[in-house]
Amino acid sequence: MSSTARAGGVVAAVDLGATSGRVMLGYVDDGMLRLEQVARFPNGPVAGPEGLHWDFTALYRHIVDGLAEAVRREPGIASVGIDSWAVDYGLVHGDELLGEPFHYRDDRTARGVEAVHSKVPFHELYRRNGLQFLPFNTLYQYAVDRRLADAEIALLIPDLVAFLLTGARVAERTNASTTGLVDVASGRWDAELATRLGVPASALPPLVDPGERLGALRGEARERIGAPLEVIAVGSHDTASAVVAVPLSTPHAAYISCGTWGLVGVELDEPVVTDAAREANFTNEGGVDGRVRFLHNVTGLWLLSESVRTWEAEDGAPIDLPGLLDAAAAVAPDVPLFDANDPRLSSPGDMPARIAAVIEQSGGAVPGSRETFARTIVESIAQAFADAVATAARLTGRDIDVIHVVGGGALNRLLCQAIADRSGLPVLAGPVEATALGNVLVQARAHGWFGPDATLEDLRRVVAASTSPVRYEPHARA
Repeated sequence: MSSTARAGGVVAAVDLGATSGRVMLGYVDDGMLRLEQVARFPNGPVAGPEGLHWDFTALYRHIVDGLAEAVRREPGIASVGIDSWAVDYGLVHGDELLGEPFHYRDDRTARGVEAVHSKVPFHELYRRNGLQFLPFNTLYQYAVDRRLADAEIALLIPDLVAFLLTGARVAERTNASTTGLVDVASGRWDAELATRLGVPASALPPLVDPGERLGALRGEARERIGAPLEVIAVGSHDTASAVVAVPLSTPHAAYISCGTWGLVGVELDEPVVTDAAREANFTNEGGVDGRVRFLHNVTGLWLLSESVRTWEAEDGAPIDLPGLLDAAAAVAPDVPLFDANDPRLSSPGDMPARIAAVIEQSGGAVPGSRETFARTIVESIAQAFADAVATAARLTGRDIDVIHVVGGGALNRLLCQAIADRSGLPVLAGPVEATALGNVLVQARAHGWFGPDATLEDLRRVVAASTSPVRYEPHARA
């Protein structure tokens, strides 16, 4: 980094996940980072007459309230960046949102898959967009969204928040890459594909890159928040922001951004759209600075959190999750495993019963206690992660020598050790707040706080200097 880097300042990061959202303050001071949580609020699906939706109205209210509190604490905030989960969107006409956005787990997507693949076979889609098959990708949702014809524009969730705050109608490129309608080679909208699928060209907003300025707060948002804050585009797909903050320790490192989902992969300069990559269901998503996130989506801690939710409903009382994981760690690791990506485990509901059915069908013995059940879940997730790392190595020709785990999963000691054991590779766990850190770093670079020519590697050196990952060495398995 340039020796002329400024001391820094403070920015706000809006970080939205599938189960909760947060507003964070990010302090940059002489090449060091510090985060402070200002607000945390729940998020999740809401069942309605038309299907499963997000309560976006409540989510937006929480965001505005959180930013108002951030301004109260730090009146000198330089800007705001917004990241969220991928694929879901809101439809806008004028300044109005045409209903609450659908949730990606709504079962309408199955009809969308059939509608899309009847027009464009998957092998052609993969060649064009580089995305693994996930039945909830945006193009499948568009195929069955009757409201699309009434909309002036479709905005992915972080872009929708930015629009309500500033009036900017844009699509940030890393998140747009998850829609299935961005050309994997050029990084631009694939207009010909959109036309074949019946997606109006007018629904696709202009693309912007992380670091571009979107404008200042307007109207009611400005009044409620109490300052004319500037909004800057970041890696608005939360995994894109998280990967910015992975302190890659070697050129041959793999990463796992682990929360509700586990995004397992490597960072590349060019996409890999071979038949082998398609058959392995690996995806090529846009990263900050034009990098490619070559990764595989693995169902992550959703399996554990949904199981705990079921057990709490049965008990009528909260479960001590750290205590349950400590008890699970005392269970021998040779528990029955199941496929963490089995489609029967993809929707909310009685997760332990559905996992038990998957285990029974494969001829395994269903665990008889909750601690053994929890160990089975953790080991199955770890095995899926280890398999994905090995596949990434095979598909890219990389000799992977370490796995970085970031996000909430970095706090799960049992999971991190199981990943090390099942992959045979050392695991470096942390930072936990990788998504918010990546959000802050991109904003800070846009302000010039790391000098005029700071690279992605420079940003990662800031993370490495500001955090201390926990190392897990693989144990010999019986």
